[in-house]
Amino acid sequence: MTDALPTVLHNAIGALIARGGRALFGIVGPPGAGKSTLAERIAAQFADQTVVVPMDGFHLANAELDRLGRRDRKGAADTFDVAGFVALLDRLRHPLAGETVYAPRFERTIEEAIAGAIPVPADTPLVLVEGNYLLLDGPWSPVRDLLDRCCYVRTPPAQRRDWLLARHMAFGRSRAAALAWIDHTDEPNAVRIERSAARADFPVDVTSG
Repeated sequence: MTDALPTVLHNAIGALIARGGRALFGIVGPPGAGKSTLAERIAAQFADQTVVVPMDGFHLANAELDRLGRRDRKGAADTFDVAGFVALLDRLRHPLAGETVYAPRFERTIEEAIAGAIPVPADTPLVLVEGNYLLLDGPWSPVRDLLDRCCYVRTPPAQRRDWLLARHMAFGRSRAAALAWIDHTDEPNAVRIERSAARADFPVDVTSG
């Protein structure tokens, strides 16, 4: 990835900030597409005007996934607290003067979410909402209506797979286990996410800058 943002993305972010008030901008795409890195690049270029709120903070706890029998599919659309995520976005969309809203953060080193880890002051003009399922229908459908604009991150499948493999291995999986997780969990999720891409405002290719 290059440091410079694609023109269409830079202009969209700038316009939302310039209009005043609070806006929510979605960054969506399949696992390993580079969403988090793109969110960090935007936040760096629009310093002090943005806060990144990842959807991953709403992962259900491992103990709850065990109870539900979904631990082996962690990361699928039904392994998140969707209603809680929607409620947070609604609070962020309608800030109260002087109130700081606290969002959870997912910590990969322990594979659990940490509550109250991301402060969002009321005077922050733009919240970058990053995640896989921002454009899905069903219980996720309210999310799109809470986003002012949304981009879909497109990455060549081979590159995305390489990034996924590196990430899984960096956090403790063997190469074989990482490849198995990609094939049986990440890729089925990616197919579902791709079907929702048309609901984004525009695509972004993070590999070309």
